[in-house]
Amino acid sequence: MRLATQTAVNVGDEQHRDIDVTRLEPTFLREAWAGLEQEQKALSAKYFYDERGSQYFDDICALGEYYPYRTEMSMLPNVADELAQMSEDSLTVVEFGAGSLIKIRPLLRAVPSICTYVPIDVSGEHLYQATRALRHEFSDVRIKPHVADMWEPGELPPTKHQLMGFFPGSTIGNFDPVDAVAFLKRVKSYLGSGSQLLIGVDTKKSPAILHRAYNDGRGITAAFNLNMLRRLNNELEADINLKQFEHYAYYNAPLGRIEMHLVSTCDQNFSVGGRRFYMHTGESIHTENSYKYSPKQFRHLAANAGWACQRQWLADGDMFAMYLLSAER
Repeated sequence: MRLATQTAVNVGDEQHRDIDVTRLEPTFLREAWAGLEQEQKALSAKYFYDERGSQYFDDICALGEYYPYRTEMSMLPNVADELAQMSEDSLTVVEFGAGSLIKIRPLLRAVPSICTYVPIDVSGEHLYQATRALRHEFSDVRIKPHVADMWEPGELPPTKHQLMGFFPGSTIGNFDPVDAVAFLKRVKSYLGSGSQLLIGVDTKKSPAILHRAYNDGRGITAAFNLNMLRRLNNELEADINLKQFEHYAYYNAPLGRIEMHLVSTCDQNFSVGGRRFYMHTGESIHTENSYKYSPKQFRHLAANAGWACQRQWLADGDMFAMYLLSAER
């Protein structure tokens, strides 16, 4: 349902033009307003991923500093080989937040029982482009792309096959632990009893390694972070000056997470969808968390969501972990 109002905003003697908010995406607008009205301003990390943001993330994954991508990719062929030995029934694999469809490839090469692949991603054009390329490479697999928010993926295409979810990339770390449990419960409900979930999880490690991973020397992560504000300008008729914000990421050791922020470099005000917001120098918009879990911590979190750990893989130096979970009945 569209918001059916127009907004005229006065700030002092300044009259701002009317904004017809019926033309704006209502969920994005509501969530942006709610986040920017908090004492600690925040925007949801899911809004990184328009087509431009998805490309930035692909660029991040190619960086030498960004160990999660290359570590997980080095693990996947071995994981896929073991899955091939474990899996006898025909499989439908459902990937949540599928992005560029890179990490599914080792599974499709090694696991012949995968008959159908359903990639779910919020960035439609990026998903369809990636799907076209994947179909050329794996013509014997039915590929059914689905554009949706992975929190609200909609109806699963009918299948008679065993269902396995795929959630690589340590994206589970972007949720706080309570929301991570809630998401895993949703996935269990979506896939149903007897399903499995192959999931990537980042591990706790040296803060210096973590800092480099989220503060690359080329500034691509900074551009990725700032793209959130660009989306507000383009899609919610905001008037934010991106040059008045700086990327800031650090490891919050007591909470076991990387935090990403956009820090205001001056006192400023801006509007989003006709509503005015103020920020002081040094005040930030919190855009992302990335929680890191020890194996024991993650197995406990998964159990709280109704998943049992069937198999665990750890990279050299415990740099990254993957888990095969099974839905408890």
